[in-house]
Amino acid sequence: MNPAIPATIEPISADRPPSQAAPLPVPPGSSAPPPGDVRWYQQFRRVQIVQSLEAIQDLIAVSLCVGLFCVMVLQMRILFSTLLSAPQFHAITADILFILILVELFRLLIIYLQEQRVSIGVSVEIAIVSVLREVIVNGVLETDWHQILAVCMFLITMAVLMVVRVWLPPTFAGVDPEAKVSARMKSGPFTQQ
Repeated sequence: MNPAIPATIEPISADRPPSQAAPLPVPPGSSAPPPGDVRWYQQFRRVQIVQSLEAIQDLIAVSLCVGLFCVMVLQMRILFSTLLSAPQFHAITADILFILILVELFRLLIIYLQEQRVSIGVSVEIAIVSVLREVIVNGVLETDWHQILAVCMFLITMAVLMVVRVWLPPTFAGVDPEAKVSARMKSGPFTQQ
């Protein structure tokens, strides 16, 4: 029999809670930590770490907002210079739609900064406008029918997602724009009161 293993183990009785049970034996050659000593992984302050990471995320989102705003200003300058020179329909339309995509991305970042969430509705709108921009820039008549069919299926999927998002429960404690739209639609002119 190994001398490091005790011959008898003290049973935990019903009158003594488990927190007051006798400490487990320490193998010879190793030292037990002092009773007041805290383990290394218990020294982390999780709340402060999470708050620091959230602050860094907000800083990244703010820098993205500033960058998007600068890109929008530069794109507006390009758009106005295109309008003053020989206007081309495809180039102007592509520039306008690109600016609208940037505006929607900016709005998505603002919603994220205000509510700490990503809006499904705004994300779907960005995807729809991006796909329509590509179709308009490439031209519907010059695009292969397989690509047009894929775009149509994608747009149908996005439309279904826009309709379904109204019935999704909110996953955060804050303002729910989908609920506002749903309430407005329910109290609209076409409902009976």
